[in-house]
Amino acid sequence: MNKEELLGLLVCPVCQGKLELLPDAGTCEGLACAKCALVYPVREGIPVMLPEEALTRDAWMNRDKTGTGE
Repeated sequence: MNKEELLGLLVCPVCQGKLELLPDAGTCEGLACAKCALVYPVREGIPVMLPEEALTRDAWMNRDKTGTGE
């Protein structure tokens, strides 16, 4: 199974929305929910699908600027 096929099996644990991969030039990719706009980190290739680890899309995009990055 490739990355796209695996991504098709995952849904947001909060709202069951579809997820899309957000590539990141920094330290961490993210999985963004199209429905509720939460972003879940991908650490060392493993999605962290815990609601308490999720950030809003705005917080995800600004995390390096605020010092809250991975």
